Amino acid sequence: MQRNSRKNMLLAVVALAIIGVALHGWLGSHEKAHATKAPPVVPVKVAVAARGNLDLALKVIGRAEAYSTVTVQSRVSGQLQSLAFTPGGHVHAGQVIAQIDPSLLQAQLDQARGELAKDQAQLTQARSVLARYTPLLSKGYVSKTDYDNYKANVGIYAASVKADQAAVEMARTQLGYARITAPVNSIAGAPLVYPGAQVTANGTDLVVLNQVQPIYITFSVPEASLDGIRAAFARGKVAVSATVPGTRGAPLTGTLDFINNTVDAGTGTIQLKAESPNTDDRVTPGQFLQVSLPTTRLVNVVTVPVEALQNSPKGSFVFVVSADHTVQQRMVTAGPDSHGRLVISKGLAGGETVVTDGQMLLTNGSHVKVVEG
Repeated sequence: MQRNSRKNMLLAVVALAIIGVALHGWLGSHEKAHATKAPPVVPVKVAVAARGNLDLALKVIGRAEAYSTVTVQSRVSGQLQSLAFTPGGHVHAGQVIAQIDPSLLQAQLDQARGELAKDQAQLTQARSVLARYTPLLSKGYVSKTDYDNYKANVGIYAASVKADQAAVEMARTQLGYARITAPVNSIAGAPLVYPGAQVTANGTDLVVLNQVQPIYITFSVPEASLDGIRAAFARGKVAVSATVPGTRGAPLTGTLDFINNTVDAGTGTIQLKAESPNTDDRVTPGQFLQVSLPTTRLVNVVTVPVEALQNSPKGSFVFVVSADHTVQQRMVTAGPDSHGRLVISKGLAGGETVVTDGQMLLTNGSHVKVVEG
């Protein structure tokens, strides 16, 4: 019995040894599999560092200003008969926007035409008398004094006819002024008088029209920026962009059109204006705008998208993608930025590929996969 007990113990020890060997083999193969597993690949977006010229942008606050503002007045006196525009709506050049009562003006035209007809008849009679007495002068049947009177009458009535023709034209013009038309394509404001009111020629304001297509973007810049702006202006058209604070979408674009001739001594700024088509009536005169325009041009510099730059306690850096699809952390010296591009003055060469999105998952030597969109 004691012999059987020892035998069982020996068998148990052998079994435990076999299990230990098997377990050790399994753990070894598992660790080996982990050791040979490929490192993770990080999806990233990239961009190529470009070498070229960059125009630095100046950002200021401005306002929209009507391209032209017209305060419409009547050119004749009379009673306002009707208004023919929608307040706040578009009016077109030549469109009738108001009508003055034409009754009195029509009567004045008719009177002038009557005077013209009377003097034309008298001129015709005077010419007939002169023609009848001209042959009798040489025969002595009419005196020289009478003949001169007949001839003078022709000249007098001819002058009266010319004066009457001018009076008719003036009366016709005055009657035309009773129909008031818009001088430019514009937006009408609120009426300043209403039908039934008596208006005075060149004295009563009817409505204010603002031309907003195109429209001016008016802003002021520090006098220190004037040289850079003039240099950009000398190179050609200076593109100006403007956005309404708090709105999204493409900015309003235009070209620099005006540089004032005086610096405001009180503020040290100078006024500029840019002309924008504003075809969709996006902005209204008086509206605040955030304005951006190019100033100094940096020549032959390396630039990357601003999203590529990262910061650490040691300084600024970018992740540079190598040919084997690994990344290296490169310390760089950053310069100014403009229009989403950042100048890298040291540490990066033109043509190198940098990561612009996905940097949070990267370390030095990480494997990456370039994705689009």
